[in-house]
Amino acid sequence: MATLPVIKLLLTLIALLSASRSVNCFDFSFSDFQQDDRKDLLLSNDSISNIFRDALQITPDLNGDIRNTSGRAYYGKKFRLWSKKKGTATFNTTFVINISNKDSPDVGEGLAFILSADSDVPIDSHGQWLGIVNSTTNGTTQASVVGVEFDTRKSYEEDLDDNHVGLDINSCYSTLQESLSNYGVNLSIGEDVKVNVQYDGQNMSVFVSKVNETANLVFSVALNLQELLPENVFVGFSASTGNFTQLNCIRAWDFNGEDVGDENSNLLWVWILVPVVSLALLSGIGFYLYWSRKSKKYDLEGAYPNIEDHIKSTTAPRRFKLRELRNATGNFNHKNKLGKGGFGTVYKGVWKEKEIAVKRVSKKSNQGNQEFIAEVTTIGNLNHKNLVKLVGWCYENRELLLVYEFMPHGSLDKYIFYNDKASQDEPSQPTLRWETRLMIIQGVAEALDYLHNGSDKRVLHRDIKSSNIMLDSEFNARLGDFGLARTIQQREKTHHSTIEIAGTPGYMAPETFLISRATVETDVYSYGILVLEVICGRKPGNQSELNNYNNSIVNWLWEFYRKGKITEAVDSKLDGEFNEKEVESALILGLACCHPNPHYRPSMKTVLAVLTGEADPPQVPQQRPSFVWPAMPPVFSQSDYSLTGSQFTTFSEISAR
Repeated sequence: MATLPVIKLLLTLIALLSASRSVNCFDFSFSDFQQDDRKDLLLSNDSISNIFRDALQITPDLNGDIRNTSGRAYYGKKFRLWSKKKGTATFNTTFVINISNKDSPDVGEGLAFILSADSDVPIDSHGQWLGIVNSTTNGTTQASVVGVEFDTRKSYEEDLDDNHVGLDINSCYSTLQESLSNYGVNLSIGEDVKVNVQYDGQNMSVFVSKVNETANLVFSVALNLQELLPENVFVGFSASTGNFTQLNCIRAWDFNGEDVGDENSNLLWVWILVPVVSLALLSGIGFYLYWSRKSKKYDLEGAYPNIEDHIKSTTAPRRFKLRELRNATGNFNHKNKLGKGGFGTVYKGVWKEKEIAVKRVSKKSNQGNQEFIAEVTTIGNLNHKNLVKLVGWCYENRELLLVYEFMPHGSLDKYIFYNDKASQDEPSQPTLRWETRLMIIQGVAEALDYLHNGSDKRVLHRDIKSSNIMLDSEFNARLGDFGLARTIQQREKTHHSTIEIAGTPGYMAPETFLISRATVETDVYSYGILVLEVICGRKPGNQSELNNYNNSIVNWLWEFYRKGKITEAVDSKLDGEFNEKEVESALILGLACCHPNPHYRPSMKTVLAVLTGEADPPQVPQQRPSFVWPAMPPVFSQSDYSLTGSQFTTFSEISAR
């Protein structure tokens, strides 16, 4: 009978609840700081710390003279750090600090992230003491504080320099120090610096980087906080100035912790939860039986019920509040609409006097949440002049929003295909000159070379097309839309295994339909299609099935090449005003990128060399080669080609865009 498994499940649940470790979430997030946030914070008793300019000011310039001051700011509730019966809690916190000198090149002293038994600022803790301790409590258990200091002045001989991170235990004499000059970060020049502090119950790790750059592990050290601090602690920041001054502020702060809860509440929770869960379980079974008879309906949470957890585990960019983006876009007013695609709608907005583009992910998007996570965790960690900059993200009230820098000239496809019937309702666009088109395809090549070879981890874009190329005020190309991008953790690998075909028909390499991999070569193929359509002003054609390969732009252009008339395929809107040698070289390069055998496609480094005139284009046969699989590698080894391997399996689903 169906009831027996249910009874067994309930009995198991009761046993698990009785023996469970009581763990409570301790989470909060400030994407910036407003006056309304004061109710959630505990600021210095002497009112030194304050909120203004969207930041939590630890030592602000409120009274003109901020010499010899110290301040503290905490989250308003205590964090249960440990319990004798249940061990030590864990936490992961990310914050953005900004330290700037007031009027002088000499600065001092610094700020610190702290866990403290006491919320009060120690008396006479200004200057070298960083608001952590004073001369009486320094080095004693009376201090009862652990901090990660960001020191901007060499106050002691033991200090490494005036730009370092240190671990402070009941003292401002750090037990461990690391200079940030080794990581290209300067604390005291007024730039935002992102910090991530992780504690797993046994080890504390500190990551530091400039905002929107890949985080650097500065140090990781074994640390038993249960031996150093009381059960309940305040979490927050301290800072100080001395004879030399600086402004110490926190611009954003996320904290995600699991405290150990109240050890006496387990039994009470058992008696409360068991009947509630039992009722919910029985109701759930009935609901499931009803729902299973209905057609499946898309759930925004899908396979990623914990979107925030996926993002918080990375060095993600700024997190916005929903109200901020509503205000910026006029509550997503249709007058501010920039465009719409399968992934969502993009709106123009103004935030802090800067123009931004806000992508509102469609709730009907079958992979909206997965693409949202991919976008934030991939491009959020990249920094290149030819990549669209992701400013931040928002996940609130089941809304998924991505915030980008605004690109004044929009997407490339509007300039290439503006005479097409499908685009007659679009405003007319100026014809791009050959020099501009060459600059665009070169910029995209630089972006792809960075993704494949220049970033810490190899990134496969998987959806290169003209509508994903944005143009800034100078018509420089910016590669965007990383919703399908995947990061390869092992730097030496060249492919990403997948269970579905990802990309846009017409831009996808023919082998994509036969192998369960995205590779650097499939990215190169898509880039080749882009080159051809930019130069020829012609759409790539439908390639959703293998037999349509013969109708693609590749086959069309290869006929011109076979007849020795390849430059006749150039966009007629150029009126013959182009450098014939440059165009011929670029078109042959595009054909090489679209070679049906992936082993013969050039790397992006070779592509750049050809576009800059440093190398001739690769040789391609006059007759278009047939697509044969499995593809055979060249007879002679060519170091330019990166092989993808020979073990392939079949895709189970096509998911094209």
